[in-house]
Amino acid sequence: MNGANPSATRAPLRPRATARLQLHAGYTLDDARAQVAYLADLGISHLYLSPITRARAGSNHGYDVIDHGQVSPELGGEAALRRLADEARAHGMGLIADIVPNHMAADVSNPWWADVLRYGERSPHSRCFDIDWRAPDPALRGKVLLPVLPDPYGECLDAGAIVLAHDRAQGYTIVVGGQRYPLAEAPLPVQSPARTCAAHAPDTMPGRRRLHQLLERQHYRLAWWRTAPDQINWRRFFEIHELVGVRVEDDVVFDAVHALPLRLYREGLLDGLRIDHIDGLAAPGAYLRRLRAALAQAAPARARAGLATEPYLIVEKILADDERIDPRWAADGTTGYDFMDQVGALLHAPAAREPLAQFWQALSGDTRTPSAQLRGARELMLARHFAAERLVLVRALTRVARLDLRTRDWAAPAIDRAVTALLAAFPAYRSYAEDGGRGGADASHWRAALAAAGSALGAAPGSPDDRLLRLLDQWLDGAPGQPQEENAANAVRNARARALRHFQQLTPPLAAKALEDTLFYRYGPLLSRNEVGASPARFALQPEAFLDACAARAASHPDAMLATATHDHKRGEDSRCRLAALSEIPQDWIATARDWIERLPARDGMPTRADRYLLLQTLVGAWPLDLAPDDIAARPDAVGAYLVRVAQWQVKALREAKLHTRWTAPDAPYEDAAAQALGALSTTTDGQALLREIAAYALRLAPAGLINSLAQTLLRNTLPGVPDLYQGADLWDFSLVDPDNRRPVDYAGRAALLAAAPRGDAAIDTGAAAWRSGAVKQALIQRALALRARHPALLRDGTLQAVAAQGPRAQHVLAFLRRHEDQAMLVVVPRLCATAIAGYALADAATASAHWSGTRLLPPDDMPRPLLELLSSRHADTAWDLADLLRDSPVALCVIAK
Repeated sequence: MNGANPSATRAPLRPRATARLQLHAGYTLDDARAQVAYLADLGISHLYLSPITRARAGSNHGYDVIDHGQVSPELGGEAALRRLADEARAHGMGLIADIVPNHMAADVSNPWWADVLRYGERSPHSRCFDIDWRAPDPALRGKVLLPVLPDPYGECLDAGAIVLAHDRAQGYTIVVGGQRYPLAEAPLPVQSPARTCAAHAPDTMPGRRRLHQLLERQHYRLAWWRTAPDQINWRRFFEIHELVGVRVEDDVVFDAVHALPLRLYREGLLDGLRIDHIDGLAAPGAYLRRLRAALAQAAPARARAGLATEPYLIVEKILADDERIDPRWAADGTTGYDFMDQVGALLHAPAAREPLAQFWQALSGDTRTPSAQLRGARELMLARHFAAERLVLVRALTRVARLDLRTRDWAAPAIDRAVTALLAAFPAYRSYAEDGGRGGADASHWRAALAAAGSALGAAPGSPDDRLLRLLDQWLDGAPGQPQEENAANAVRNARARALRHFQQLTPPLAAKALEDTLFYRYGPLLSRNEVGASPARFALQPEAFLDACAARAASHPDAMLATATHDHKRGEDSRCRLAALSEIPQDWIATARDWIERLPARDGMPTRADRYLLLQTLVGAWPLDLAPDDIAARPDAVGAYLVRVAQWQVKALREAKLHTRWTAPDAPYEDAAAQALGALSTTTDGQALLREIAAYALRLAPAGLINSLAQTLLRNTLPGVPDLYQGADLWDFSLVDPDNRRPVDYAGRAALLAAAPRGDAAIDTGAAAWRSGAVKQALIQRALALRARHPALLRDGTLQAVAAQGPRAQHVLAFLRRHEDQAMLVVVPRLCATAIAGYALADAATASAHWSGTRLLPPDDMPRPLLELLSSRHADTAWDLADLLRDSPVALCVIAK
């Protein structure tokens, strides 16, 4: 789009609503271009693209980048991106791209990584990656550990799994599992490669010896994959040794990583960036300042092209319960996990927490509090999965101790014990001790962590462990050190900075893997509260607290994203809403689940009753709306396809829980027993009878879930912030965890539904067919987003004011006003009564609306009236009687009638 026409249709200055699209070889930039017209008609202002840079061949997510400087050829390359940008502009839309500054693929197809493997520390690209070239293990000094072998090194050597090969294109390489690893410059003859390879063939003892000697001269060490947690000497993304951490804090590396997105922004192809895993960076605050400054340099060129000159910059960030995005960050907000948690908690009945927790304890036999279980999961991760990273931190802290005569007696074992307790207790994803020290939130988190660590260690005030914890607090506070000798200043400063960097880059993967990928698969009173961004400590949220959180976000980051589904979610937004309805009927659910658990086939107690309960929740929550109980016999293919999806979820859930099986050590008998329990539901007479009961219960619950879903949808699209629509969630989304939540989307069907929907002032269709298809949800999204387009100031800058209710159902409604100058909007949604008003979703609105009899809203005295309800196109009466206002729909969206 060089020289873009200023008179051409332009995207809004700020995003109004985004649509997240997952790109890969099967869904390219041109495929996305084909849906621009539909998404524009829906009301989307910006397409929000998964990473567009070149990733490993066949990547289905794009986060395994191999070239930061190239738009992926598998996605269509830069030409396809330009076509997409042109189409988006023609529809008044813009593009936001996800970028990955924290990591790349540790793969030989990555030129930077391959160069490091060939030349070692001498490679100009060695500065790009966090590699410890001075590892304490002599076998790793000057080398990169490559934990890629299926078995121990010697066994692989003996088995011929490592061979020397030669071809004209690459010369000599080491071949392992289909990968060709480069060789350092070595005196291997080029005149007779066949003879050289034969001399190094592992099928003879002399050949194996020569091959081993050749490997010992490389800048990498091939190793068994199981060595990674204990020996890896480079920073990984989480615990994935196929992804290597990038040192984007280095000026040269920053420029190389961002050259492409900055150019695409300057040329007008992109309008904003989403920063993946901001917590993985050494200095997130400094990074964001530098990135925003670099984007600002494009303002003159964009102004000449008639494009918005202010970039949209958001960060992927998980916030703790009491945490807000760091005010020092030059970002427009987060990607919306915080809202997803808050709106989900709003839809759960607080009274259900205790009975469900007690039921779970009886099933699991684990009576520990969720916080104690989380601490146990963190301890497991530190011991087994992040041992190498933990020991790197311990060595860095031991170095700090040695530089001061007053602390040099603290040895590594003591430091390890104390810092492990501190890491296990840290209450947030990380601290941000930048710009001379910690922020206010950091100080609070550190106080909590120190207290919890001291309690875990039994450290009485003044005890050695207590003194050591206080030292760790001091060493890791980000403030300048206080060395006794002037010439030690730089050494102390550098040692503390290194230790702080290791600490702050360890806590995010530790928190994520312990909570999202361990505890949320082993603790399950109600799975709708086990979601990315959520906390096991918070089951429900009162309306006042919910609106307060929304107001606080609006005050600090009015353009933050509001998400209810993402590519990382554990289950679809509508599946969560259905399970949330169980919190309204906990005793009925517990009695039903107890019976089903005992009837699910089990062999020698496998799977456990707790795992059977998790399976049952998943079956109920994700059961398809179009699959009737009788279909279990009549449509075996459809039932089988659904159970295959659940089976994929079950394997992942069991292994992530790490209780009876795990990815690193699968327990075949346990997994087979679990698979047989699920399989019996479709292959045995008793199992089919049980599955029919599960289907009937799920479909009886389903209307209540759809009521919750409509409430959640309206809240996302009317509260302060930028509503984000995950691909496919414009209709009902009952997906499971990835890869299930990345399945192909039927856009043609969606476009046809939207084309047939009533437009203008006509009432939306709330008939039974519209509820079954999801057209009612789609229509609600379109009406709300149209309002955002007509009144952008009202939706972005308007005040947020709770509206009280009076009457017998007053506790079951959430209502608020958005007001800006002479504009006003009223939003009304039900809460904790979905099972009672399920008739709305069954085309029986008359019965459902009677639920609100005698309850009305109390408008403020200065509120203009009457109001026009946009979904029904009716005028609301002056008393705002809920039975009238919600006559046709469980939610209401009103504006001042003109």
